[in-house]
Amino acid sequence: MTRVAILISGGGTNLQAFIDAVTDGSLDLDIQVVVSNQPDAFGLRRARDAGIPTECVRSADFPDRAVFDDALADTLERYTPDLLILAGFMRILTSAFVERFEGKILNIHPALLPKYPGLNTHQRVIDAGEPWHGSTVHFVTEELDAGPLILQGRVPVLSDDTESVLSARVQAVEHKIYPEAAALFASGRLEFKNGESWLDGSRLHEPLKFDGEN
Repeated sequence: MTRVAILISGGGTNLQAFIDAVTDGSLDLDIQVVVSNQPDAFGLRRARDAGIPTECVRSADFPDRAVFDDALADTLERYTPDLLILAGFMRILTSAFVERFEGKILNIHPALLPKYPGLNTHQRVIDAGEPWHGSTVHFVTEELDAGPLILQGRVPVLSDDTESVLSARVQAVEHKIYPEAAALFASGRLEFKNGESWLDGSRLHEPLKFDGEN
């Protein structure tokens, strides 16, 4: 079974989606540990309530990103994970960290990449008058939000959408597509090869697509 470490910084709603999917048997993963850089992250409570070991590597305790990332990587390696899942982990990882776990890190970004990398995506999409918004699961590489794409879920942007309403609909899609992407990796169907996403032995020229509810 694929050994997984999940990294969080806050509430852990995507973490909960993974816990629920493992609990109901729809996702065959072994969640070894949940790690946060914030000691008061509510996601740590979610993990403990589910009987999952937790660790806190507090980013404020380290002088710079490189030293923090080294400590984080050392902590993770004690659990020998096959896959790292970034679930609202609000840290930009150094190149050294990414290289250490190359091809084994998944992230989800609340936009239809390559559009709208970075922060505040929901309001930016509304302001731009986009007809569609969504979220993208991708492998993590050294360039922020630019790793090879795996799976996208989208929702229509409605005329009366506010940032919070649109965010909630996108988050509901995330809870479906992120465990699905992890399942593809765990089954051996999805792999990172030559800097690209491969599925069933063929390079993914564009991400898999899922249309969410209105």
